[in-house]
Amino acid sequence: MSHRRLALKGKLSFSHPAVRAWLFQIIAIVVVVVVAIYLVHNTVTNLSNRGITSGFAFLDRTAGFGIVQHLIDYQESDTYGRVFLVGLLNTLLVSALCIVFASFLGFFLGLARLSENWLLRKLSTIYIETFRNIPPLLQIFFWYFAVLRNLPGPRQALDAFELFFLSNRGLYIPSPEAGEGLWAAIAAIVIAVAISVGLFRYNRMHQMKTGQLRKTWPVGLLLIVGLPLLAQGIFGSALHWDIPELRGFNFRGGMVLIPELAALTLALSIYTSAFIAEIIRSGIQAVPHGQHEAARSLGLPNPVTLRQVIIPQALRVIIPPLTSQYLNIAKNSSLAAAIGYPDMVSLFAGTVLNQTGQAIETIAITMSVYLVISLTISLLMNIYNRRIALVER
Repeated sequence: MSHRRLALKGKLSFSHPAVRAWLFQIIAIVVVVVVAIYLVHNTVTNLSNRGITSGFAFLDRTAGFGIVQHLIDYQESDTYGRVFLVGLLNTLLVSALCIVFASFLGFFLGLARLSENWLLRKLSTIYIETFRNIPPLLQIFFWYFAVLRNLPGPRQALDAFELFFLSNRGLYIPSPEAGEGLWAAIAAIVIAVAISVGLFRYNRMHQMKTGQLRKTWPVGLLLIVGLPLLAQGIFGSALHWDIPELRGFNFRGGMVLIPELAALTLALSIYTSAFIAEIIRSGIQAVPHGQHEAARSLGLPNPVTLRQVIIPQALRVIIPPLTSQYLNIAKNSSLAAAIGYPDMVSLFAGTVLNQTGQAIETIAITMSVYLVISLTISLLMNIYNRRIALVER
């Protein structure tokens, strides 16, 4: 009994590494909390002494200004809280567009860097070395001021099939509007996708058991296309299209891709795709060359080798640095304020701050939004990274 007490006393003594580690962590947390409380109290006291109103009550006040692009209904009589939603959605829109475009372009360029075609390999190298060494803000200025702002006016707009119109006011495209058969079409698509996924898994199990390969995509494509068309024939059209028309000095109707959004999307997608291309190239080259030789000895064609053997192994190297590039896209989207795109920085940390004077609150909200977006991207990418990680058994 005495030996156990001595052992327990030794584990709980300050000389034990685990005890010291926990003690230092507790002290660090207490210091951070005390400093935070002091800063908050000091800020509130100074604001009160100067007669400056603090708090988030200003979110219920009328904004009184217009926003050129909004994904939800917005009027000048709406509140600052509505402005926050508009800015948040615009930030998410440009981040999502840039992530998709940069990923596809970067993947193609990364493969081109490893191509046996000399011209394709050199062109991709020039692209990567050029655009990744030019600051993104300068690229935004180039696309906005030198390219998009020099397009013809609305009356001389470039058009395609009298449906799409490109001018210095932006790209106008038909806008979809819900029809009477929308929900039936959505249900048909969900059913078609569910059947296709089930058929794919069944064919995969059949291949593992018998070695016979059955193609799933012809039946899946037929279901995904045919079932919604059948639903529309029975329940009516799922969508109606609002076609833009030139009325007066500008187009009316449809949807518009404003030049600010186009310039920001082009610049960030091109800039980030150069880094993603290098990540793809290094990830593929990190796969042992023996994997290429083993696939070639089995008679697998190069596209199948790349898709089934090389890329799945390269993803384990690609995903961590790719996450950093996605985070950079979300943070670099704040450069939109330089050309007046109505994102969180331009609207909240700019216009709303100047009108209300609530500097601390608006900056805190803007910082919190970017923090949440970055943490969400990191969480999703880490979940995917764990799914594809090798597990030793």
